[in-house]
Amino acid sequence: MIMQLLRRLIFRRPVRTLSSVEAYARWAEAYPPYAHNALMEAEQTAMMALLPPLTGRVVLDLGCGTGRYGLLAQARGAAQVIAVDNSAAMLQAARIDGRIQASSEAMPLRGASVDVILCGLALGHLPQLEPSMNEISRVLRSGGTALISDFHPALALAGMRRTFTTGDGRAFAVEHHAHLYADYHRAARRAGLSVEDVLEPCLTGDRSVADGTGHESPAGPVVIVYRLRKK
Repeated sequence: MIMQLLRRLIFRRPVRTLSSVEAYARWAEAYPPYAHNALMEAEQTAMMALLPPLTGRVVLDLGCGTGRYGLLAQARGAAQVIAVDNSAAMLQAARIDGRIQASSEAMPLRGASVDVILCGLALGHLPQLEPSMNEISRVLRSGGTALISDFHPALALAGMRRTFTTGDGRAFAVEHHAHLYADYHRAARRAGLSVEDVLEPCLTGDRSVADGTGHESPAGPVVIVYRLRKK
């Protein structure tokens, strides 16, 4: 009880919001290539539930960070893994060979060159979905699959934020834009993608998202995961 009260007091202090590039430049050194809090564990479980077979496939880890989904794709038999992120610091920390520094809105990849795209908790950093969704559709082969996860818009609209603390003890929030289901559906449809499935996982038991968002656990879903298919 005392620790929960201290968490509330600490994380309700005003914190400075950084752009994703600036935030991850500060966060990269301590950002592990695996799900490291309750929110990310819930997100990854949902992503894995919707994951198509990867054996022999070309997989793009979009907004790869330190390579969490790229490493999972390699472990599941992907023939090639490409890791794209706009953060030089996060790419430097990633343990994947095929790394490219680029935005999801303009990727230096050939059209129809990728079988599966895995994009974890990245598109919410951008104010508009359409440019990234158009690029996702462009690089996907016909019949290809994209799995995209995002911080649940209900949390974002309630004022919750993803925060982190640097080695010197300073807390920061990462820029985030709340995109509704309708926003994703519209952007996907216009880009020639169809929504095949959606999952909205909640936390179980006494798990807390205080270490991921700066708030205690909500009653509803914490992330939303979309499975899209290229027509």
